[in-house]
Amino acid sequence: MDALAVVLEQPEQLALSRLPLSPAGESDAVVAISWSGISTGTERLLWSGRMPSFPGMGYPLVPGYESVGTVIAAGPASGRQVGETVFVPGARCFGEVRGLFGGAASHLIVPGGRLVPVDPNLGETAILIALAATAYHALAGISPGERSLIVGHGVLGRLLARLTVLAGGAPTVWETNALRARGRFGYPVVAPETDERRDYATITDVSGDASLLDSLIGRLAPSGEIVLAGFYEAPLAFAFPPAFLREARIRVSAEFRPHDLTAVTALIERGALSLDGLITHRRPATDAQAAYRTAFGDPECLKMILDWRAAP
Repeated sequence: MDALAVVLEQPEQLALSRLPLSPAGESDAVVAISWSGISTGTERLLWSGRMPSFPGMGYPLVPGYESVGTVIAAGPASGRQVGETVFVPGARCFGEVRGLFGGAASHLIVPGGRLVPVDPNLGETAILIALAATAYHALAGISPGERSLIVGHGVLGRLLARLTVLAGGAPTVWETNALRARGRFGYPVVAPETDERRDYATITDVSGDASLLDSLIGRLAPSGEIVLAGFYEAPLAFAFPPAFLREARIRVSAEFRPHDLTAVTALIERGALSLDGLITHRRPATDAQAAYRTAFGDPECLKMILDWRAAP
């Protein structure tokens, strides 16, 4: 079996290629992908060639970890059923071509235990489950009425703000792009220079800007916590005295875990967490090159998705 896949052959060299898929085992399911999302964090770094080296890194690679599709075959030990709609957090089924994270393809072979069943009525919005789970994983314990700061009002920042409000918190969001500050959100979105507060119990950075750490420490309440939830291509450093005086805590929030996926899926399916207004751009998978450039270059693009349903 083969699949049409987005392949980053080298930085900024993207192709649509047919790749042979690894044979499915008894614990695997075969998924026909309907939609996949383009990440403006880790995927942008892979596309640009600025991703810091880590084990398994290298080109060529198939990107993507935000895919939704339908199970078309299921091994007897997969725990899945043909016809299920599932969220796919990536795959490694392309032989010598790396899966980083392997979700941007027309068909995927994935261990059934990695798939998350979702309500078919969610449609394309189900691709946002990965970012919702990332936000949920980053979220610290929120006390009712607690004031927190979120840095960045992209999709991840918006989901984090929605989850904070849902937990009873009172978030403020910093955003330097005026386009992303427009609208009514149920929480304030402000330019950093207009915010005078210096008593935030929690500050969560989703911007990926390594230069902000000192200024964020200056906005903390005593014993406050900074959560690093972006992906940082540059080394992080900070001046020690201000952090010492505040007894600041710094936490790195990595990728989501299975229980995060389960929790946010339940919130979404019962209507507690809205995914409305987050997908702004859509292109057929055959227009992947243009889609990636728009996703990374258009400030009005919050989330670009590829539609694989008509892929040859």
